[in-house]
Amino acid sequence: MISDTDCWWYPFKSIGDIAVIHVDLVPDQGREAEALAWLDGEEHSRWQRFQAPVAQRRYVLCRAALRAVLCREIGCPNESLAFEAAKHGKPFALVDGQPASISFNVSHSGNHGLIAVAPGGRLGVDVEERTPRRNLDNLIEGVFSPREKAELESLEGCEQLYMFFRFWTIKEALVKAHGKGLSMKVAELEIPEDMRKGATRCNGQFAQIPGTSWCLEDIGTKDFAAAVAHELSPSS
Repeated sequence: MISDTDCWWYPFKSIGDIAVIHVDLVPDQGREAEALAWLDGEEHSRWQRFQAPVAQRRYVLCRAALRAVLCREIGCPNESLAFEAAKHGKPFALVDGQPASISFNVSHSGNHGLIAVAPGGRLGVDVEERTPRRNLDNLIEGVFSPREKAELESLEGCEQLYMFFRFWTIKEALVKAHGKGLSMKVAELEIPEDMRKGATRCNGQFAQIPGTSWCLEDIGTKDFAAAVAHELSPSS
């Protein structure tokens, strides 16, 4: 087991019954060796298949942190925990071969990883370091609604980049929560107006996801843009 002082993950934010954990992905050979010991055989093989050391590092540190967090939340030993993927690729947890009643999602960018965990309901998290993008205009054209594009195109330089990543992470968190990936038309998932104008939290529904209400929250910092999306129960 890893002591609290040696952990590379720590609580970042609580949103109701959702816990968001930050994972430090700065290079550290000692941590990476400890993390590798948490992985099972399939995960170890996947780690080996990554060609770039950066990709290996991000994978092993995030995966080991996810295992540690889920084992604590579920109350199971690491050896009992496994993962499978749903139809569209979103992973879910198994304990001794049975689906665990817990929701989770993972994202990483640069030296930052985020893990979101909740007792139930579909859940998505996204994090992006705010680094310049060469194809920013093409991205804006491809993934945003006409109103979102107009608002982004009214900005310039750092302000545009900041808002682009804010919008991007909110959308991506919702797409990941929904769990159907590329089958969704992302440009049609318009961010609620209140959030586009600066609100950090909003409940809403989307025509592409009928019958479901979602809670969206902007959890970005000065270091990165980030957002969480969580399915609301009918009584919420």
